Amino acid sequence: MSWQEVATIAGMTVVTFDVRYPVLALVSRVTLPEWLRAALRFVPPAVLAAIIAPALLVSDSGNIWLSPANAYLVAGLIAIAVALAGRNILLTMAVGMAALWGWRWLLPYL
Repeated sequence: MSWQEVATIAGMTVVTFDVRYPVLALVSRVTLPEWLRAALRFVPPAVLAAIIAPALLVSDSGNIWLSPANAYLVAGLIAIAVALAGRNILLTMAVGMAALWGWRWLLPYL
């Protein structure tokens, strides 16, 4: 690894820390209103949905792809069902990946 790469990683670390630390330090000293604390609980699921939904629903060409041939969508739906039924993250990930691989393997035969 060159010194430029190390300097870039160190710089990104400093910038990330400098942007986030003041907010965390301030929030730890201030009592947030209950309505704001309740609203902040929805941030992680919203961010996760914003990351995952395009991966499941959008094809490589940028179009919405709602089809059984979309292995990501099929595996995602199966993973959602497992997550809702069992509430077990590890099981959900394992079944989702197995469904993706299995569906990709099965598609040419359908």
